[in-house]
Amino acid sequence: MMRLTVIAASSVLAAALLPVPLGGQAAPQSAGPAPGETLSQSYRGSQSRNVEYQKVAPFKVFDNLYYVGPGNVAVWLIQTTDGLILIDTAQEPLVDHVIDSIRKVGFDPKNIRYILLTHGHLDHFGGAAKIQALSGARVATLVEDWDLIDAAGKQAGRGGNPPPAVPKRDMVIKEGDTITLGKTQLNVYKLPGHTAGSPSFSFTVFDNGRPYKAFIFGGPGQRNGVEGGTQFLASIRRLKKEFADVEVPVHVHSYLNTYPVPEGGAILEPGLKLKDRKPGQSHPFVNNAGWRAWLDVAEAGTIKYVEDAKAGRVGGRGGNAEN
Repeated sequence: MMRLTVIAASSVLAAALLPVPLGGQAAPQSAGPAPGETLSQSYRGSQSRNVEYQKVAPFKVFDNLYYVGPGNVAVWLIQTTDGLILIDTAQEPLVDHVIDSIRKVGFDPKNIRYILLTHGHLDHFGGAAKIQALSGARVATLVEDWDLIDAAGKQAGRGGNPPPAVPKRDMVIKEGDTITLGKTQLNVYKLPGHTAGSPSFSFTVFDNGRPYKAFIFGGPGQRNGVEGGTQFLASIRRLKKEFADVEVPVHVHSYLNTYPVPEGGAILEPGLKLKDRKPGQSHPFVNNAGWRAWLDVAEAGTIKYVEDAKAGRVGGRGGNAEN
């Protein structure tokens, strides 16, 4: 039986960690957000290359959902009655941190049965091969994102380094599929625009036994000019029509570069509120109003993005889109 422990959410603050220099970095960085940055923003901004700063402590979010990722990209762990499901994996040099975080919240990484990848960008799939080798888990994403992963494994890394380790093509999922493990079901949707695939998942989380509708949007920012922007706009409008009732938005980054949440961060900031939650108080991650407001902002922003792309005012990737 897997042992359950609760990690204090206050530990997500990495301000007490001492920075270490990275290879090729001239000097250590001081730990903490730069002036004008939110906590979550610092992990993708001034402290993006500070490896020790990225190692935020894991914490329990719901009865069956845990945050086990670093500060710059989300990794989620879903507990089921028949093993574990991991959503995304981060990338080196932070994959061991993800594995250690799974252990710190009381689980054995060898009990991971599925690794679901929200899209085929390295910061999300970079640890999949290593964690699959450790656990024997099935790795799943849409065919469009497998194509990106396969291509990444054939291209030299940054600075002329060897290609990154990539998982071999395993489970190819599609819109309408259901992933079932124990008593847990995740429904699969295709919501392109960030990539041509961007699988997204709906499932149920529980707060002291009370169920809530949770949703993981696989790619929360448009890319690739007019084509990607048009796809993303259609995805946002579909979300507004079919998923306006989502109670728990489960984001793939705490700081959403393209369309940040007003609170400054979608994971770490509510995690701090969760630490201080008193009995009877609402759960800070249950936020339907915030979800609907974010969709409105994303829709308006994407309309402008597409207009700018048609006028040649954005590049192919498109501004500061999510990774």
